Amino acid sequence: MAKITASRPAVALAALWLVALGLAACGAPRPEAADLVLVDGEILTMGAPGTVEALAVSDGRVRAVGTSEEIRGLAGPDTRVVELNGRTVIPGLTDNHYHGIGGGPGVDLTGARSLRDVADAIAAFALETAPGELIVTNRDWHEGQLAEHRLPYRDDLDGAAPGQPVVVVRGGHEYVLNSPALARWDIDESTPEVPGGRIGRYPDGRLNGELVDRAKDLVTLPAAAPPDPAAVLDEMAEEYAALNSRGLTSIRYPGGPPEQYRAIEQLRDQGRLTLRVNYVLRAPRGANAQPLADALATWPEMGEGDDWLRVGGVKLGVDGGFEGGLMREPYEEPWGEGGTFRGLQTVPTERFIENVRELHRRGWRVATHAVGDAAIDLVLEGYEAANADAPIDGLRWVIEHGFLPRDDHFPRMRALGLSVTAQNHLYVAAPSLVKYWGAERAAWTTPVRAYLDAGIPVSLGTDSPVVPWDPWWMLHHFTTRGTISAGVLDPSQSITREEALEAVTRSYAHLTFEEEEKGTLEVGMVADLVVTADHVLECEDPCLESMQVDLTVVGGRVVYER
Repeated sequence: MAKITASRPAVALAALWLVALGLAACGAPRPEAADLVLVDGEILTMGAPGTVEALAVSDGRVRAVGTSEEIRGLAGPDTRVVELNGRTVIPGLTDNHYHGIGGGPGVDLTGARSLRDVADAIAAFALETAPGELIVTNRDWHEGQLAEHRLPYRDDLDGAAPGQPVVVVRGGHEYVLNSPALARWDIDESTPEVPGGRIGRYPDGRLNGELVDRAKDLVTLPAAAPPDPAAVLDEMAEEYAALNSRGLTSIRYPGGPPEQYRAIEQLRDQGRLTLRVNYVLRAPRGANAQPLADALATWPEMGEGDDWLRVGGVKLGVDGGFEGGLMREPYEEPWGEGGTFRGLQTVPTERFIENVRELHRRGWRVATHAVGDAAIDLVLEGYEAANADAPIDGLRWVIEHGFLPRDDHFPRMRALGLSVTAQNHLYVAAPSLVKYWGAERAAWTTPVRAYLDAGIPVSLGTDSPVVPWDPWWMLHHFTTRGTISAGVLDPSQSITREEALEAVTRSYAHLTFEEEEKGTLEVGMVADLVVTADHVLECEDPCLESMQVDLTVVGGRVVYER
């Protein structure tokens, strides 16, 4: 684990605390009682002074750490005292790339475990709809959860709801349509390819129903009815409570609309926000200068907010997802189409560079989705162009995902002072990635060990709902390289539990420019912490995958208790 040094607020407040102890020893009045104390445990502060027995919280911040005897002395009649009885306390967990807890309305495929289950769920949903009515699924699932380890294609879907158009939504990069849906939008074998997109075909040339990335623009799904504002806030509060139950105390939205930011702002203002949010706004997809300028005019300001909610930048994208990551080398057959398919570039190079430079000129921090190695090439080209205008080192610009870095990328990343947000896609999607990219590339996916060894700051997340949102599954994957259905892939890229814990605490705080406020349980830092049922560093694998959370505290307030 990296060398730990105390932050400036921690040092200053520790000094004040020592003064207070000295005054008490000299007979001065005892300091005011703490709001919360935790005693007789093993508290991993992730900072100075390391592991301690006990901790006290006042006014939402860590007030003191030390022995149980010392900290019990800070308890008063109204102090809540938590007897840890040997349990472990860690700083609050984080997710650097969180879209939501579910995939939205429509046919729920979260429980599907086979292609038959997918068809049955669609058929059951069709019984509740009018003949000919469009059926759309949610996106909270992945083909890696299916026994067949593949997508349901057109022929699989045609029998599920005869005569009704069906659109299966897979993640944020792909639709799969049945025959009536293809006919509804006049898509057939003569439809020209869409730049930055892909229209999938069976080996015989027939359309298989896949529309990847920009090809999704051929389909216009009906807009949902405007939600009730109060209901939106209630649902959001319930969602965040679920995240708290697994120890999450901070999340980062990697590209969302300003309307969502304003809704979270309302929740905060009502005192109902139970975790801290860093919000990255989503730029218009592939926009040139004018649409980008129009969007910026409607957004909150860069850096706007407080300790609970803050604008963290703007997100761009240059390639697709699993099925469209932009590669230096072709995909495996048959997806490689005879060595010609290398993935999808979803925005022209010149436009991407133009947007990056313009955002830099306006003072925005940039984060860019990049899956394949050629996509990382493009991101670095754009970032270096902006850097030539004015240095970006120190601004901590971001590469989102960074699935397949190459050795020549690392020095360029270091020179620009970039951060990488890594997520555990491989945990769920390993079988698909092996098919698309081959075993060697798939096993290299998200090589956190290589990033750390190259000196690149890395934080961890899930990309929920593309990957299930449980942070403990994510920690299990990165410390073992275990997957749900493909065994262990390239264990040399696993990291230690200490490094994983560092990545979801201190490194996340570095990502969001909050290392002076959170990420450790040093004196003076915000009191965001988790009590776990087992010892995070010492329990036997695969204990992280099923770790129980006993208590979650955010800003000194208990937001979950088992």
